[in-house]
Amino acid sequence: MKINTALILCAGFGKRLNPLTLNTPKPLLVLNNQTLLENCISLIVKLGIKKIFLNTFYLQEQISEFVKKKKFSFEIEVINDGDEILDTGGGILNMINHSKDEDFLVFNPDTLWSEKNVEEILQMQNFYFSKKLKNILLVTKKKFSFDTNLDGDFELNENLLNKKGKKDFIFIGCQILNKNLFKNYEVKNFPISEIWNILMKKNELSGFESSCKFYHLTNLEIFKKLKDF
Repeated sequence: MKINTALILCAGFGKRLNPLTLNTPKPLLVLNNQTLLENCISLIVKLGIKKIFLNTFYLQEQISEFVKKKKFSFEIEVINDGDEILDTGGGILNMINHSKDEDFLVFNPDTLWSEKNVEEILQMQNFYFSKKLKNILLVTKKKFSFDTNLDGDFELNENLLNKKGKKDFIFIGCQILNKNLFKNYEVKNFPISEIWNILMKKNELSGFESSCKFYHLTNLEIFKKLKDF
């Protein structure tokens, strides 16, 4: 089994990157001669994905126009959050409602993805289906983070995530989830961490360890460092 549809979260304000994001949405910031969005799309294509959804809100016209002008050779559909931003959970559900698929890869475009991530994500996909999981997050040890000031998100123990022990692992912006996780939700503003917390209480939030260096565009200082990296 494989996943055919990917979702990219592009609606955020990117306030920690002001003034760069006052007139440019964060996914369209340029590093290494390409936008963050193009870097993410390039990874997704290498995973064999057939369809991509992007959600937008802040400076949405710029992202829609960018996608139109690029004329990508595969299907990309832009879904606007609507009158108010939906946060990660609401944004994901809004995109899922436009698809008939059951399982989805979900990406944050402010991670700088590399060729090395491709094989890890494919392995995570195989693990997800073989174990018949509901949700799995790609995580890495804090020591692999380019931004050394990031706090850990989770403890990882036998591919299960929790927040009870030593939080040595960071979510790096890629997850796989099943649409049934949202069966009791409606499209409104809520974070995906709300669902993660419910799964953790039942010991059902899975994690897959990445050994790649984690480059995350967290703030203006990190952006400047990555520009010179």
